[in-house]
Amino acid sequence: MTSLASDAHTWNLVHLQLMLEEWGHHVHNLGACVPDTSLIDECVRYRPDLIVISSVNGHGFQEGKRIIAKIRAHDELAHVAVVIGGKLGISGPGGTDHVTALTEAGFDGVFEDSGGMAPFRAFLARLLQGVPS
Repeated sequence: MTSLASDAHTWNLVHLQLMLEEWGHHVHNLGACVPDTSLIDECVRYRPDLIVISSVNGHGFQEGKRIIAKIRAHDELAHVAVVIGGKLGISGPGGTDHVTALTEAGFDGVFEDSGGMAPFRAFLARLLQGVPS
């Protein structure tokens, strides 16, 4: 799990890590402001089952498109499930359809902060059962 390169928020990552661990998942938290190359290098090194990207600063849509292209360009990571969630834009809920655009860009799951945690938890349950997103 990580935030984007421009996102210095850490409490969201701590909260998300604790929730994932409570739900029985092993988490490697890369922290905030992770450069794209570091994210790629760590994912290649650790071979995660899922990459979780959290955004609080509202740049998730723009930076998300950039990082998913880099992740999908690596053969080692091309088929790893990748999700992004949080505040994906600055226009507020319903301002822009970030979900469709980010899914088309290559994310397996896109979760707006206004949707709460239930959709993300349901995604995790499907992933564990081997059901495509």
